[in-house]
Amino acid sequence: MSSHKKEMPSAGQFDSADWKKEKKRILYQKKFRDTLKSTIAVLVVVAALAILAATLWLPVLRIYGNSMTPTLSEGNIVATVKTTEFQPGDVIAFYYNNKLLVKRVIAGPGDWVDLADDGTVYVNGKELEEPYLEEKALGETNIDYPYQVPEDRWFVMGDHRSVSLDSRTMAIGPIAEEQIVGKLIWRLWPFDAAGTL
Repeated sequence: MSSHKKEMPSAGQFDSADWKKEKKRILYQKKFRDTLKSTIAVLVVVAALAILAATLWLPVLRIYGNSMTPTLSEGNIVATVKTTEFQPGDVIAFYYNNKLLVKRVIAGPGDWVDLADDGTVYVNGKELEEPYLEEKALGETNIDYPYQVPEDRWFVMGDHRSVSLDSRTMAIGPIAEEQIVGKLIWRLWPFDAAGTL
């Protein structure tokens, strides 16, 4: 009767197999750490670029006050785009006395603005169509009409004409291009009113 003995691997073989397993585990951990580091680096760069773009090219603003109702209400959050091209009807944000104001462009450089007692606006002798208004009002004004907008400036008014302080007063006057932050293009909040302006 022959006895078959199972040969047990030597201690050296155990060490070699364990060593290969350990080496594989260490390489996997290193690869995982490297992938994690590169992913975090990419996310940091993308976030930095997004913040830079939002600050320099597409600022996001929160609306305070009610001078632009019904178009914009207090608490609305809007996105603006940096540009120097504006048309009557565009809504822009600009700096005035260290505050950020939002108003609507009524007329551009060289245009003549006239304002009737009932609040009807005329630009270059033609009545301005303003479907965004709920009501017309003369509002606070202390300039002489007809008024010619100086070069490189924009005549702006709020949509809530009876309460808005805007280019109708000498305190604010027409807005210089260097004051302008950008044109409002999109309402982000509230979600149920989100969309283009």
